[in-house]
Amino acid sequence: MASAITTLAADAPTLSAANTGFMLICSALVMLMTPGLAFFYGGMVRVKSSLNMLMMSFISLGIVTILWVLYGFSLAFGTDSGSLIGWNSDYVGLSGIGITELWDGYTIPVYVFAVFQLMFAVITPALISGALADRVKFGAWVLFTALWVTVVYFPVAHWVWGAGGWLFELGVIDFAGGTAVHINAGAAALGVILVIGKRVGFKKDPMRPHSLPLVMLGAGLLWFGWFGFNAGSWLGNDDGVGAVMFVNTQVATAAAMLAWLGYEKLRHGSFTTLGAASGAVAGLVAITPSGGAVSPLGAIAVGAIAGLLCAMAVGLKYKFGYDDSLDVIGVHLVGGVVGSLLVGLFATGGVQSDVAGLFYGGGLEQLGKQAVGVFAVLAYSLVASALLAFLLDKTIGMRVSEDDEVAGIDQVEHAETAYDFSGAGGGAASRSTAAPAPSAASKKVDA
Repeated sequence: MASAITTLAADAPTLSAANTGFMLICSALVMLMTPGLAFFYGGMVRVKSSLNMLMMSFISLGIVTILWVLYGFSLAFGTDSGSLIGWNSDYVGLSGIGITELWDGYTIPVYVFAVFQLMFAVITPALISGALADRVKFGAWVLFTALWVTVVYFPVAHWVWGAGGWLFELGVIDFAGGTAVHINAGAAALGVILVIGKRVGFKKDPMRPHSLPLVMLGAGLLWFGWFGFNAGSWLGNDDGVGAVMFVNTQVATAAAMLAWLGYEKLRHGSFTTLGAASGAVAGLVAITPSGGAVSPLGAIAVGAIAGLLCAMAVGLKYKFGYDDSLDVIGVHLVGGVVGSLLVGLFATGGVQSDVAGLFYGGGLEQLGKQAVGVFAVLAYSLVASALLAFLLDKTIGMRVSEDDEVAGIDQVEHAETAYDFSGAGGGAASRSTAAPAPSAASKKVDA
């Protein structure tokens, strides 16, 4: 008996300083994605809405962080109850966790796992905001964010990643958030915009991005931070799976960007910077659920398919009449669905698990499981988000007035403007009022 106990103790995970440090860096990278998203979205809107767009992402860092500490981590990753939700009183306020207590089965502290997952919870509602640009009261958005993460994100995170969650137990593969983050946010965006309606001037007025350099900066920060988002989701660096995910993240993103640009050139005749940025994000979204299951060649296929389909999907809003301001549905919902389903086709059975997809001899079983996960999360998030938006719209009101929307939501909601040129000077007027330059004689006198 003594020898058995000794063997068990030897096999138990011990805290790894390397993995702990790696995961803290990954957590910081995922945190950076939210400001990156703010720049990405902020550059895509008209100048009169850019600060509001930045704030709709940035505020998530405040709201979700506090709720995660108070009860969100417990709901998402506490002890399972009915395969739908978790709870652990030790996680409430993160007050009952020892500083060296390890996350079950891993070599990192619970605190590190909690802060890593916090960053996922932060960025998910921020993703929704891009669909609502120009027209939502900031106070209503703050309340919607708090309610949405409580009613939608925390339970869905438990379904997908929590021990005992019904999608986790079913065997749905979601390495880093295709369902819990991207489909969840994209479906929520669709639900909300169906309630609040279109922007003033939709399909009539030009609504071009005011700063494509900001868009490209945001896309670059997202791409950089996404390595932490994806590679970090293996929660360690001991067996090479995280390294494969890192490579696949780069490969799929490159393929998606090229596919989007190719479609854009054939369809519209130009290679645009907005297309390059959007294509890259589409690839990042699609590889998020699948990158731990496919080979680098499979990642090329995932990225190329996602880039093409997402580029086609962004035009659907004009056909069907829903006003998805910054293509959250076309990129995040469609990209998340594509990436999640393609696991059932391209999973090799030789990376994160031995589960193989159809093209590697695994049959249709995993594709069926992926489809269940995709459509369950999509349906729940769509309905729950629409109901939350409806309740808020009927009580405090979700939208600013038409006059305020036309005037500019930045000034109305934040009493600020993104760019102030009043002190820039220059031009004929400023030259006419400027003091004359000193003459050579006066310079000598002064000397």
